[in-house]
Amino acid sequence: MIELPFMAGRKVSVMGLGKSGTATARALIKSGAEVVAWDDGEAARAQAQAEGIAVADLRDQDLSRFDCLVWSPGIPHTFPKPHEVAEKARALGLEPVCDVELLARARPDARFAAITGTNGKSTTTTLLAHVLKNAGRSITVGGNLGRPALDLDALGGDGTYVLELSSYQLELCPSLKLDVGVLLNITPDHLSRHGGMDGYVAAKRRIFGMVRDGGTAVIGMDDEYCRAIHDELVAEGRLRVMPVSARNRVRQGVSAPAGVLYADCDGEGCAAIDLREVATLPGRHNWQNAAAVYAAARALSLSPGQIGTGLKTYPGLAHRQELVRVVDGISYVNDSKATNADAAEKALICYDAIYWIAGGLAKEGGIETLSPLFGRIRHAFLIGEAAEAFGKSLEGKVPFSQCGDLATALARAHDMASAEKIPGAVVLLSPACASWDQFKSFEHRGETFRQLVQALPAGKEARE
Repeated sequence: MIELPFMAGRKVSVMGLGKSGTATARALIKSGAEVVAWDDGEAARAQAQAEGIAVADLRDQDLSRFDCLVWSPGIPHTFPKPHEVAEKARALGLEPVCDVELLARARPDARFAAITGTNGKSTTTTLLAHVLKNAGRSITVGGNLGRPALDLDALGGDGTYVLELSSYQLELCPSLKLDVGVLLNITPDHLSRHGGMDGYVAAKRRIFGMVRDGGTAVIGMDDEYCRAIHDELVAEGRLRVMPVSARNRVRQGVSAPAGVLYADCDGEGCAAIDLREVATLPGRHNWQNAAAVYAAARALSLSPGQIGTGLKTYPGLAHRQELVRVVDGISYVNDSKATNADAAEKALICYDAIYWIAGGLAKEGGIETLSPLFGRIRHAFLIGEAAEAFGKSLEGKVPFSQCGDLATALARAHDMASAEKIPGAVVLLSPACASWDQFKSFEHRGETFRQLVQALPAGKEARE
């Protein structure tokens, strides 16, 4: 846990009592702050009270008596409509901040590397952390991924905080100073929370405003929004800009257009590693993730050899093309973290005979953009609120079944794949949707899939 001695004796309000909000309240109380917290959900309030956290409706509080308002990023504070508490606070000049901001204030001299992007940020964050740790560096990893910011380990002067940051968090941590900032890609997502595409792009671009003068900006070059930001950063001249691409060779950066990572960060100009041999990094999207990690790790002074070893030993990320089992030649892959169509595309492009489990709480755009990959799908098994809309998109193009829930979808996919016995067949959970209609989180959805797969009849397991 991160200690916050500068908050001792101060009055702090905490809005939102999910994982990060509860961790924030605990850290503040331990540091001697006077904390009043609130969540609109009754269960979250009850859990907080059971832990000894004072709970009161902040809508009824005199917010002028608080020195700080810590805001859970998942709660709207601007678009599409700001929460009443955010409006009241701003009218008093009390700007909401998130837990990452308190971490930044607690460790102003620490080394920070942060990763954002519409897709791939969790893989890239865990991969960078693995590469650094494998090279003997002292690191801790969290933020939007895994452990909340204030639950992280307190590192010494030689340590590095590796953070995944969402667009929501980037709006709420003005004091964060990064040594390396990574922006992987930008595609339409969360548009209602940012007032449209321009607001979303601006939120993602904030990561580079947080990089210290002379620090390193690693930026993907495979979409038009990031290419425009790259050109702006180069023109500004404040940061060292390192482009990365999985489609084209880039100068003074890192690329992997054919799966062979080519490094030109410091004039190396050499092929560094054949990513096609790394089973835990399949597909072009992961080649971009690896290129970004290579660039970030070089900026953090790792040698090419250290980075190559780290990439080759990466164990993979849970819920992101996670191979759960292979039974009778059929692979069961958990890609629950694919919460939009662009993320699902990254998995669909990797396989040729797919029994696709999709659906949930739909996001902007549906699955129309996936139509070029429909030929890879043997059959779709649809679940959740989006099932009917997805069915209309697939009508006449891909055979599909309306299954309702995940257990039914998996059972039907298993039966069909087992009967058809197509070489290389994959039962793929890649929902292209958020999970909240039927699950607590994408992790909960993925864990449920994993448990269901493990409970399938043994058949003939794959041999090493």
